[in-house]
Amino acid sequence: MPAARTVLLATDADWIADDVDAALADDDTEIVRTRVGSDVLDLTHELAPDLIVLDLQIGNMGGMAACMALRLEEGAGRLEPVPVLMMLDRPHDRFLARRSAADGWITKPLDPFRLRRAATALLDGGEWHDGVDPSLDAVTP
Repeated sequence: MPAARTVLLATDADWIADDVDAALADDDTEIVRTRVGSDVLDLTHELAPDLIVLDLQIGNMGGMAACMALRLEEGAGRLEPVPVLMMLDRPHDRFLARRSAADGWITKPLDPFRLRRAATALLDGGEWHDGVDPSLDAVTP
């Protein structure tokens, strides 16, 4: 029986893939990984994932560029909107996630509970802004 949900993960770091798989994969959720950021758009067309998790730092095409390509396709009507969670290297990189129109972001190192909450929020149609009070746009303690 196929999984009820598909999460597309783009990262070239094995430890990140292991963390995401441990936090999000279950009997109802399949994690499909690519190590190549430039494959995200084609895989999104092919798989129609429920959520895309992008590592900001991927060797050939980072998360920001991949997210912008997705948003351009959505804007042109060639792709159904899909929530995107960006994994940031530091809290101050949130401007890159905002600039690329990610629906949410989480800062590495990844915490499985925080990652699960972020994914659930996005899958439920919400947003997730790790370490930020959106009303103040400031880093929270």
